[in-house]
Amino acid sequence: MRSTADNGLKIVIVGGFGAGKTTMVRSVSEIRPLNTEETMTRAGEAAGVDDTASVHTKTATTVAFDFGRITVDERNVLYLFGAPGQERFWFLWDRLFSGTLGAVVLVDTRRLSDSWYAIDRLERHGTPFIVACNDFGGPVHTEGQIREALDLPPDVPLVECDARDRSSSKYVLITLLEHLQSLSRKAT
Repeated sequence: MRSTADNGLKIVIVGGFGAGKTTMVRSVSEIRPLNTEETMTRAGEAAGVDDTASVHTKTATTVAFDFGRITVDERNVLYLFGAPGQERFWFLWDRLFSGTLGAVVLVDTRRLSDSWYAIDRLERHGTPFIVACNDFGGPVHTEGQIREALDLPPDVPLVECDARDRSSSKYVLITLLEHLQSLSRKAT
């Protein structure tokens, strides 16, 4: 692995609380990822700060961002930033979006509405994105149902994934890069 590259390409992974963003960065990064996960406390849950009602087994939360790296080739490196999913940390997203080439919206299909904010912010920023449905074994939705629930245009790629699996996470990133390349060709 080279220590430097000509092109650092910034990718952001966003989505709702507990959608698997940290897990995806960990599964696919070629370096030991930086993460800022902290243990959630009972006091935070009692105060309504950490609502784990829909993610019962979650015990930690990202408080800044996750960071990983993937070498694409000798000249290009992907820098992956996993955004925090809790609403109290959304103020960080504008900084994370700065200089971003594209984004992955990671969706837990058991909680589709948790993805609306991420999609809205990306659209407002004009950041190209794809949607990846992380498999939590929840209800099975058709592609049409997911597109309708998220109000996704037909040109936004929608893929299934398992964020724990390196090859599945790589597939998501390849899909994003192919989408970005397609958008670039259309613009010229």
